[in-house]
Amino acid sequence: MFKKSTIGFFLICILVISATFYPVDAYITKPGGAYPLEPLVSVQGGDEDDKGSMSLMTIALSKATPLTYVWAKVSDQQKILQTNQVRNPDEDDEEYNVRQLHLMSQSQFNAIQAAFEKAGKPYEITTKGVFILNVLPDGAADGFLKAGDRIIKMDEVASDNQQSLVDYLREKSVGDVVTIQIERDGKTESIEVELKPIPSEVSRAGLGISFTEDKEISTTPKVEIKADEIGGPSAGLMFTLEILNQLIDEDLSKGYNVAGTGTMQETGEVGRIGGIDLKVIAADEAGIEIFFAPDDELPEEVLKNNPSLRSNYLEAQEVAEKIGTKMKIVPVKTIDDALAYLENLEAKK
Repeated sequence: MFKKSTIGFFLICILVISATFYPVDAYITKPGGAYPLEPLVSVQGGDEDDKGSMSLMTIALSKATPLTYVWAKVSDQQKILQTNQVRNPDEDDEEYNVRQLHLMSQSQFNAIQAAFEKAGKPYEITTKGVFILNVLPDGAADGFLKAGDRIIKMDEVASDNQQSLVDYLREKSVGDVVTIQIERDGKTESIEVELKPIPSEVSRAGLGISFTEDKEISTTPKVEIKADEIGGPSAGLMFTLEILNQLIDEDLSKGYNVAGTGTMQETGEVGRIGGIDLKVIAADEAGIEIFFAPDDELPEEVLKNNPSLRSNYLEAQEVAEKIGTKMKIVPVKTIDDALAYLENLEAKK
């Protein structure tokens, strides 16, 4: 028979293992790293002799365990996020990852367009199809389509415009069967799907998917971005600056280590992102000297419901002061704000 001490030892081991590895319904975020963009972004024939650097910032996100949850509670450099703060309703882990990678792809698209607009260089936009982000459980497409599929055609309707598919489905009834041509893992196949009621609109037939137009941009000179393992849209601003830095002869960085965060709109506007406090900490640890932060304006209704909410810039400033960094936090509303700051910056000796 086992001695009581042996049984106790095994129980303690089980508790330690459970606390270390058993997942709970929450996520932990903490500072990630600074990734220099020159190795990730390549403009054909572009300028490569710049002295400074442009970097994108990341945060680390992981599923919480009892042990990491407790540690995050007492840590100044970790945050706890509930699942509904990370994933959309009815979105599983795979669909979350697909959405994050698509957001990164979209941020690259917008960055290239904004940079080429600023540089006055030619580009062309084409629609590749409709990209599936999410398939609702028990919806018509459940078991047939999945996140990451690209719809090429539905019956005889091409998907070069997502509105054309929406209009086509609007004329259909529950029980109708549509043939969908998709691209999956580089291969094309056709799938028949019987339409069901849309959960939110039971009187209307649909596929039970969320989707977005998938566009492609062709440029002269050609741009290649290798950031497949980094998700989310927050690198848009820094992608734009790095592409511009390679498109023109001058060194936009003026010899400094420049980083920042913010989404990039086709219009050149810089948008709000999450986790900027952790990115400021990561930037300081990486020796970044200049950090661009979105100077977003929060709607009154949002502030009314969340009175403690602050703009990205103000939050970044507060964290910078708290950690005592010498890094300069620069507010930007548009790509022009960032360019104006760099243009007026004295070159580093």
